[in-house]
Amino acid sequence: MGWLPGRGGRGGVLTLLLVCIVLFGGIQVYDAAVGGRVRWAGFTALAPVVAGALLPFGPTVAVGVTALVADLLVYGLFVGNVPLSSRLWAVAVVAFGAALGVVVCRVRLDREARVSRLTIARDRLSLLGEASQQVGSTLDVTRTAQELAEVAVPQFADFVVVDLFDPVLRGEEPDPGPIRGAVRMRRVAHQSVLEGVPEAVLEPGEPTHYPEQYILARCLAEGRAVREPMRIGDQQPEWLEKDDIRAEQARKFGFHSSIAVPLRARGTTLGVAVFIRHRRPEPFDDDDLLLAAEIGARAAVCVDNARRYTHEHRTALTLQRSMLPRRLPRLAAAEVATRYLPAGGQAGVGGDWYDVIQLSGARVALVVGDVVGHGLYATATMGRLRSAVRTLADIDLPPDELLTHLDDVMIRLRTETEQDSPGGEFSATCLYAVYDPVSRLCTLSRAGHPLPALLLPDGRVDHIELPAGPPLGIGGLPFESAELLLPENSVLAMFTNGLLESRRDGTTAGIDELRQALSEPFTTLDEACDTLLRTLLEEGPKDDVALLLARTHALDEAHVATWDVAPDPESVATARELAAEQLAEWGLADAAFTTELVVSELVTNAIRHAGGPIQLRVIREHGLICEVSDGSSTSPHLRRARVYDESGRGLFIVAQLTERWGTRQTSSGKTIWAEFSPDATLPVDTLSV
Repeated sequence: MGWLPGRGGRGGVLTLLLVCIVLFGGIQVYDAAVGGRVRWAGFTALAPVVAGALLPFGPTVAVGVTALVADLLVYGLFVGNVPLSSRLWAVAVVAFGAALGVVVCRVRLDREARVSRLTIARDRLSLLGEASQQVGSTLDVTRTAQELAEVAVPQFADFVVVDLFDPVLRGEEPDPGPIRGAVRMRRVAHQSVLEGVPEAVLEPGEPTHYPEQYILARCLAEGRAVREPMRIGDQQPEWLEKDDIRAEQARKFGFHSSIAVPLRARGTTLGVAVFIRHRRPEPFDDDDLLLAAEIGARAAVCVDNARRYTHEHRTALTLQRSMLPRRLPRLAAAEVATRYLPAGGQAGVGGDWYDVIQLSGARVALVVGDVVGHGLYATATMGRLRSAVRTLADIDLPPDELLTHLDDVMIRLRTETEQDSPGGEFSATCLYAVYDPVSRLCTLSRAGHPLPALLLPDGRVDHIELPAGPPLGIGGLPFESAELLLPENSVLAMFTNGLLESRRDGTTAGIDELRQALSEPFTTLDEACDTLLRTLLEEGPKDDVALLLARTHALDEAHVATWDVAPDPESVATARELAAEQLAEWGLADAAFTTELVVSELVTNAIRHAGGPIQLRVIREHGLICEVSDGSSTSPHLRRARVYDESGRGLFIVAQLTERWGTRQTSSGKTIWAEFSPDATLPVDTLSV
């Protein structure tokens, strides 16, 4: 009914109708006085009917009374030559018109009220529908709060603020409430019908304090929505007057009505939302209070979902970072730089990992892996796999054998936890490489993992072709290794598929850009890592990314000494002398006594229990490494000799004198190795053994 006149138009209609009544009254007087007839009373009766169709109830009654009084005056005072029956008929017609106008007005007003109530109910249902659809589109607490503010403006309020407790933003469990007394919160979101939100006294992210009498504090204490006027005549409420800054803003922009809604979900108070009107003239009513409470309840569930996701994401990220190596070992074999980036958006933390494992003989193992899936489950599986890799690496398994054993571990884990695995997916990919700086030989094997890239000293970048092994957890298919002779200062790039999947143009384009970015000049490996991530992840990672860069070094003859030892007990003294001379040449004469004792024990054991061919090798890197190789595949075991035993103390002495020791299998037998610092000396209590 938008064609009806407004307040000013209705005043004009009322005036027009009164003029018409006067006009028709005058015509009736003339007609009755001259012709003694009653012909215009029906037109006078139309005025109340028209008023009933157009005007409110009060003006309609006024028009009807005026018409009836005018008719009584005309036929009671001004004319006398009209029969009484005609006069009564004329008055009855006007009275009927006045009554009909009142009835028409009442029917119309009732209908308009019903239509208005239905329209308001429809608008409120529509607003609730929009709130259900728009609030909670992401699992970000801040964004969810902003969506709540945006959905309420301008459909419901002119200005909305959302404040949350600090633990909610960290994903922690806040106080369940009700919360009494003064409260400290943090502004998270706000929205206004005015551009730039000039009404706000805080910017998002700033902390704030609300006294006990403030409307926000009271709604939190009562645990329910609170509605209060912000202007009573020319005065502001007492609680607002005590806050000079907010009171000034309220006066400046004309705040007149407000609703504060506590955001509670699952028995926990998360924060509060405040709805304010200053452009709309009508204040909030009881129905608006119910609507605000319903919007707040629905939004609170979304905020709590985002909080729980934040908590799980931070927990998984903390767990994963705690499982990744925090400090890389200092190696002579390679210089290493690593990066880990968790996925953005709602993907959650995944199971990507890397590791750098120091092996015997100055060698190093480089590992990059990726567990399928995201969340705590994938992170926990990653931790178990990383521990398994380290355990298998400690026994110096070749890469293909290590992946075979790791595949068995993954199958057992799947069998144990198959019912708990979300989505039914339980597999992983892995790339395992072992680099020997003495021979410059790199042995690699992969299980469904992306191929590594190699930056050669001349600037060329190639992808290393490796046999395509199946992902871990499939079982039944063998793994194969490939060996490469790497020039010194080559850079090996190992990464998970998240580095390439984030490319908008597909994986192939990602590989091309990876080559291009890796070939760019860089000073340090850390700079190269940053360049790769910046180039390939312009829009942020869509999946977890683990990146490992290793610049290989070589240990030349100046750092390695090798001798063949005859399988004769008299050769033990010769081996000791050769080792002592080499240490003196390296400037490590202070460690000669300890080294001679270790060499003596290892060579003696090889001669007695293994036989030839026997080889002694001494390697100088950051520390000192002694290795004795023989033709037997039987590994020695550390044991504690009894008091009267004549043997069995050799490995015990070696273990006491060195930082670590072990054995590894070779193609022709085994190698027993021991590592110790150059300044190592023989403890006094060990000599008494």
